[in-house]
This record gives sequence, C-alpha cells and structure tokens, in this order.
Amino acid sequence: MGFIEELTWRGMLHQTMPGTEEQLKKEMTAAYIGFDPTAKSLHIGNLATIMLLVHFQRAGHKPYALVGGATGMVGDPSGKSAERQFLSEEILKENQEAIRQQLERFLDFDCGDNSAEMVNNYDWFKEFGFLQFLREVGKFLTVNYMMAKDSVKNRLTTGISYTEFTYQLLQGYDFYHLYKNRNVRLQMGGSDQWGNITTGTELIRRKENDNDEHAEYSAFALTTPLVTKADGTKFGKSEGGNVWLDPEMTSPYQFYQFWINQADEDCKRLIRVFTLLSQEEIEKLEKEHVEAPHLRLIQKAIAEDVTVRVHGQAQYELAVKASEVLFGKATLEMLQSLDERTFTSVFEGVPQTEISKADYEAAVGLLDLLSVATNGEIYSSKGEARRAFKGNAVSVNKEKVQDEQKAVSELTLLSGKYLLIGKGKKNHLIKVID
Repeated sequence: MGFIEELTWRGMLHQTMPGTEEQLKKEMTAAYIGFDPTAKSLHIGNLATIMLLVHFQRAGHKPYALVGGATGMVGDPSGKSAERQFLSEEILKENQEAIRQQLERFLDFDCGDNSAEMVNNYDWFKEFGFLQFLREVGKFLTVNYMMAKDSVKNRLTTGISYTEFTYQLLQGYDFYHLYKNRNVRLQMGGSDQWGNITTGTELIRRKENDNDEHAEYSAFALTTPLVTKADGTKFGKSEGGNVWLDPEMTSPYQFYQFWINQADEDCKRLIRVFTLLSQEEIEKLEKEHVEAPHLRLIQKAIAEDVTVRVHGQAQYELAVKASEVLFGKATLEMLQSLDERTFTSVFEGVPQTEISKADYEAAVGLLDLLSVATNGEIYSSKGEARRAFKGNAVSVNKEKVQDEQKAVSELTLLSGKYLLIGKGKKNHLIKVID
C-alpha cells in the first residue's frame, strides 16, 4: 500500500497539493516536518505528525525531522491568540537535544537510503544577515500574499508583531534550503500549518523560476487533520495539562491510563492515527469491542501500542501492573514491585499524612500509629480505630489486618517510606520522612 493510500484509510489525510501523489509514485522522495523546541518534550499532540513521518518511512521514502533552533526563537503564530514568550538560547538547545532523543524512538536513523535524518534550522540561519534575508527571501513574496494566511488574518484584531508576521518567511526558507541542499520535495504537518507550508512551496517555485508566477511547482505540501474528540474539543490534554512523551513530565503509568480512559466514540479515530496496527487488525478489534465493550479492548490495544513505542516494553508492563494494583486485587508483592515514581502516580490524589521516622518507630502498635501518632488524620481517636479493626475494615498494603497491636516493626514500608492504609474502600498513605 502506498503512502497516500495508507493515510487515506487511516483518516490521516487532510490536504495535498496537486502533483504530490505523482511525485511519491515516481521516486523515493524526501520530506520533512518541523518541530519547534518550545518545551523540553514533545506531547501527544505532536504524535500525529510524527506518525506521518513513520508511515512515510515505512512506505520507502526518506524522512527528515527539523528541530527549529532558529524558528523556536521567534514562535509560530498559527493557532495562537497571543505572542509566545521568548526562550533563552540555552533552554532552546536543551529542548532540541531532548526532542532529538524522543524522535529516535519512532524513526529509523540507520536503514540505508531512506534512513531518517535530523536537521536544525539554526545551522543555516545563524550566519544569515538581515539584508541578505530581505534580498533572498523577502523580495519573492508580497505582503498581500502573506496577509492572506489564516495565521495572520486571525491575529489582526488582537495584534501581531513583525516578528511573528515574518515567521512564515522563515519556515518557507527552511523548505527552500532543504530543497536545494537535501533534495527535499515535500513538507508535511498538521492542518493548521497549511499556510506556512505553502509559503515554502511558493518561495521555491518563484526562486527557482526567476520569480515567474506561472511556473510549475516542483515542491509539494501535505497535511493531516488535527486530532479532536467526538465533541469537537482539542485532543491531547488531561486534567493536569499536556500529556508529554517525557516520562519525567508524564509518568508511563499516567500515559498508559490516558489512553485507557478514552471514550469509545473517539477510539475509532485514535487507533488509526496513533497505532501501527493494520486495517485488518483494527477492524477485527472493533468487531470484538462491539461484542464486549466492557472489556475496553480497543483502549487496551491503543495503550499498549503507543506506550511500548514511547516508553518501551518494560515500562508498559509496569504500567499494566500498576493499573491492576489500583483497580484489581493487589498483593504486597505487586506493590513492592513498583518503583516510587509509579507508586506515587498510581495513588496520586490519595490523602497523605507525613510522619517523622522517630515518631513512626515510637508508635506503640498499629492502633497507636493510625490514631495518635498520625495526629488523628487517619482515625480521629483510638475508639474509632478499634471499631474499624473489629469491623475488619483496616488493611495495610492491601492486606487485611485485625490485630490492632501489630508491631510497627513488622510492617513493610513500600519504597522504604510508604504505608498504604485501607479504610474500608478508601485509601490513605502514610509517608515516613527522615
């Protein structure tokens, strides 16, 4: 199956310029997508465009990932209601390196002629003088052409700086530079990038043909739809904000749970865009899901495919185990198998009481620990705690405890510092601090 056919059945094709498919069928073609390093991690909103490059390479073509060290210093106005805050060069460099490492998880950088490559537009802009830029870029596109772009028109009422107004020229020159120096014939991106991408195709056409407005295009554009939920709202955020690919910003457990919690009506789109499952596999899953929706087979398939590719098999298996801890019948052994980051992610939002190590060790049995030593935050009095013990409503680390005088020294601290206390169906964490 060709690249265009693959995108079509997956619902990942939004717009293409005439001649794009013919170019792809004619020869192995090089294409690029740009990523501005405005954060130290990409998020799942970026993942849809990353998947364009993945399918492009799988179809036998050569993908380029452009990290915008130069354009990141300006900020793309597309889809923005206000100007971005400038980042320092040092932060931008750190972000660029982090993004490079993330992209290497998806693309093959060592597979022969169509190996993926990464470029940084700072490399060709750092020595580009302002007057030279005006002569080599600015003279080829009119202000009228630039004003007609949605990214500009949508900001005219609130105001747009000259810096952001010229962003499309910078991105357009990126395409021209890669066209001339790397034979890149196609730029791809999200549907909100159509204006910036076609600025590049127009600049190439005019510079290559002595500013002839009627010359044929030799560079092309392709976009994928922005991923939205069934209700039309933006996809890619949780209650805590963006869902990042960096495990330090969004833990693998939280990442996995994000996909597991997606609504059935959204999954038909998500499984096609974000996984590498075949059309046959997806249609089979959809049929099985209809027969037993409570099993959430599609959600689990998406969560597995994406989590493994972003975080690796081991972290996926840990996330599944962590889910079983929270929603299934956990054992002490399962709790002990979780690292501290995963453990705290699983029980995020659970009430927590901190107690010094000295006070913890001084507690006279479990009854004293759950009432007096923790200042009544778990049970307000020994009497309330006793009633809970008698009603078999107390557990420690998911194991029922009826002996109210059980010695604290016999308890197992998870990650060396936590006790998970069960109060009936509710959980409470005790954190022992030095």
